[in-house]
Amino acid sequence: MASMQGKWWTLIVVCVATFMLLLDITIVNVALPTIAHDLKGSFSDIQWVIDAYTLTLAALLLTAGTLADLFGRKLIFVLGVGLFAAASLLCGLSPSALFLILARGFQGVGGAMMYATALALLAQEFHGRERGTAFGIWGAAIAASAAVGPLLGGALTDAFGWSSIFFINVPVGVAVVVLSLMRVRESKDPQGRRIDWIGTTTFTAALFLLVLALIEGNSHGWTSPLILALLAAGGGLLVVFVIAELVQRDAMFDMTLFRKPSFTGASITAFAIAAGLFAMFLYLVLYLQTILGYSPLQTGLRFLPFTVVSFVAAAVTGRVSYRFPARALLFVGLLLTGIGLLLWRELTPTSSWTVLLPGFLVGGVGIGMINPVLASVAIGVVPPERSGMAAGINNTFRQVGTAAGIAALGAIFESALTRHLSSQLRGTPGAAHAGQISRAVAAGGAHRVLHAVPAAARGRASQAIHVAYTAALSDILLVGGIVALVAAVLALILVRRRDFVTYSPQEPTAQEPAAVAVSG
Repeated sequence: MASMQGKWWTLIVVCVATFMLLLDITIVNVALPTIAHDLKGSFSDIQWVIDAYTLTLAALLLTAGTLADLFGRKLIFVLGVGLFAAASLLCGLSPSALFLILARGFQGVGGAMMYATALALLAQEFHGRERGTAFGIWGAAIAASAAVGPLLGGALTDAFGWSSIFFINVPVGVAVVVLSLMRVRESKDPQGRRIDWIGTTTFTAALFLLVLALIEGNSHGWTSPLILALLAAGGGLLVVFVIAELVQRDAMFDMTLFRKPSFTGASITAFAIAAGLFAMFLYLVLYLQTILGYSPLQTGLRFLPFTVVSFVAAAVTGRVSYRFPARALLFVGLLLTGIGLLLWRELTPTSSWTVLLPGFLVGGVGIGMINPVLASVAIGVVPPERSGMAAGINNTFRQVGTAAGIAALGAIFESALTRHLSSQLRGTPGAAHAGQISRAVAAGGAHRVLHAVPAAARGRASQAIHVAYTAALSDILLVGGIVALVAAVLALILVRRRDFVTYSPQEPTAQEPAAVAVSG
């Protein structure tokens, strides 16, 4: 009975911790305009609040898994939860945007330690049919975090201020640590791989430099020595990383997995849905609050159709996926995601939020179709002993996609906003300040800008901002739609039935840990 209770306690603490860490990817979005206002943050600060978390999570995910194998999965998990809770407290107490960004980076470190050990902790306690049940419950916790995030973030921000979205993690984290120390069993892998410090260092540095170049490119100029140096250094470090992974015995990324086209197709899909759709949520939130004037809670409610539809579509797809080829489901899911993004381009300066509904519904079905199938493909084309590495790489591509998507779309958005504002303000005193105005508007400060404009000119300025904002949003929606549609074609070409590993009835199936790659 004790062991029975122990394994279910393990499932509870792992699900709660995973829910908490993935919630912090979505819960923050709706609070960003309020954070920017209170901390006097710029547009690049808003981007870094998200990217500091996703970059450290992506960069350290595989390394944290290696540390867990070497020193103990429970130990790394508990340390990760403790670091995450402490960083959350610092986030809530942040006196400046820079302080918040740094604290978010530490949150990502803790999140990587938690996420990398979650599946291993479950696998050591559950076997056979029970393992499938445990992974299914864990997958439901992951899906629920995406569904609840915008709504909970809006409710907390409206009721208690933006700091509350971080403070709520502290008591939850403390409870998880206590239960883990009391109820979770320790385990490690005596044959665990050595830590790939070269891979970890070069990968982390390359991601940081490239994202920094994308975020700062507009303000410094794309041909400035600083931006060119950042791009060259980031690209060079990526080359060093790939070479290091190819020649090392204990590589962080097993590059041989990419010899199978299906695994490459799954990685491209993971990157595309994060860069094309999930990164877009930041700019939709800014639109709903900056242009339409909704509160954080009202914004979260308007994302509810997407989350509900994607949740239902994922459940249905999971039940019927065995009847259809994986590449067909990925193709249709990515196609619907791309169409959903393009449907949002129906926005006009006078639109209400309901114009977003068709895109929410179509895109929600698309993402719901992709998630369970993508998980199965990522680990179904590799031998069982490589499934952990395969799932980790797939999740890394997701987080990198979010970080890169926010940075790249932000660069395009800010440039387009300046261009459209310059056109709209031509012949007015504001034309000379279009760049300054666009940066303030992009950071959620449209109302402050209009308040500073003389009353007689406020009507035209408001119209110019609405026209320019919706035009710039339309530009990046087109980019996101193209990314999703190109990925759909690549998934159809690359994902092949013959790449999947087959098993005898006695062998564990690659489908068991499918939930590992469900997060957005």
